[in-house]
Amino acid sequence: MLLVIVRLPWVGDLGMHAATVERLRHGLLHPGNPLVDADTPSPYYSPWTVFLGVVARLTGASVWVVLRLGALIGLTLLVTGVWRYTRALSDRRAAPPLALLCVLLLWGTQAFSWSGFLGLNSLALTVAYPSVFALGAAFHLWALLTRALRGEPAGPVGWAVLPGLGVLWAVILLSHQFTGVVATLGVLATVVGARAGRRSLLRLGAGAVLGVVVLAVWPYYDFFALLGAGGLDEIHRSLYQHLFVRFCLVLVGVAALAVRARRDRRDPLVVFFLLGAVVFAAGGLTGHYSWGRALPAALIPAQTAAAVEAAGAARGARRNVAAGVLTAALAAGVWGQAQTVGYVVGGGALPRVVEAKYSAPWAGYHWITRWVRYGDVVMARMYPSRQIPAYGAYTVAPGYPDFFLPDGGRREAAVRTYFGAGVSRARRLGVLRTYHVRWVVQRPSDGGLPVGGGVLRRVASGPGGQVLYEVTR
Repeated sequence: MLLVIVRLPWVGDLGMHAATVERLRHGLLHPGNPLVDADTPSPYYSPWTVFLGVVARLTGASVWVVLRLGALIGLTLLVTGVWRYTRALSDRRAAPPLALLCVLLLWGTQAFSWSGFLGLNSLALTVAYPSVFALGAAFHLWALLTRALRGEPAGPVGWAVLPGLGVLWAVILLSHQFTGVVATLGVLATVVGARAGRRSLLRLGAGAVLGVVVLAVWPYYDFFALLGAGGLDEIHRSLYQHLFVRFCLVLVGVAALAVRARRDRRDPLVVFFLLGAVVFAAGGLTGHYSWGRALPAALIPAQTAAAVEAAGAARGARRNVAAGVLTAALAAGVWGQAQTVGYVVGGGALPRVVEAKYSAPWAGYHWITRWVRYGDVVMARMYPSRQIPAYGAYTVAPGYPDFFLPDGGRREAAVRTYFGAGVSRARRLGVLRTYHVRWVVQRPSDGGLPVGGGVLRRVASGPGGQVLYEVTR
């Protein structure tokens, strides 16, 4: 993963996070929309990205260096968080390293990548995302809460401990809302499993109230407005597809949970798993597919249980069986995610059978930066719009859904109008003028204004036949 951070493969949302840090570097207090030239709030302006924005502002380092630093911090938080949480559940020396292997490899035979999901391949592509920071912080939150409710290391749950945990909970929610849901379910499971008394519950409540206050006063966006956000279900429908090949190896952990449930029905890992499974199933049954992002709340406790039970099994046949099953499952997980090595060595260095599963990272748009300056507006289709703002420019329409952008629909319609077939020259020109477009990135087959009409001047060529045009009037 350290070598992956050096390469920092770009697929998915990395451009969004780079653009967010770049806006904060230039305007820490009023950064505006990260993708389009509009003065709107954004949920991407979280405590974590504000921290990275401050680092970028103070050091002058490029956004890519800052993202690598953020990835290193996030990875460190994740590794130490898994370690501490497992140590809070088991005193066996083998449990923490086994847990690290399980959360990375105990998934399925088909690699699955999504922010907030900790499979090795997914982590390689999202290591610089806020979700990795949030997950690492969540593991630390569960570990600290587990020890606090047990009275470790000093005395029962105190007023000085839980307010800090409440603030940490709020930071996780603000930094990555879906991981915040997972963190919340883990907190509930920990409290149920610890059988907390009235005094502890009162102090927990005080910590929760402080966390809610932090959520309410966060200045960069209205956290509670996200509760009414819509339009995310369709893009999350795929979370409910191909479940067996993506997650079949987690069944080893489910078996371990069954063993723990026989000993204690309120075991925190068992309760955690059940809460996550119920939310995930409810999302599938009701069509709220975005609830599928709570699936790590079922996967993480199962993976952790597999490690804890294998490490804690008594010597003899039972331990040999547990070790053999877990070793076989982890080996299958390694093979299922072997293509991750390609993000370090390149796809061409992989054996053919592995290369067939490898998806090359995006090339990026560094080739336009010689001409396109910070704050310039670029007309481009969706996929270029997911990358171009990473270099400081704006696009006409955002490449991602934006709940806080009131004219997002009009902007998307404007892009369709510009590139659409049979649209008059006057209407295309009207779009360019309305949004103060200075540059156009397109392929010859995309449509748009013809070259040579006195409006577009060819400036540079890029990968895949793309061309950068300057709008001359």
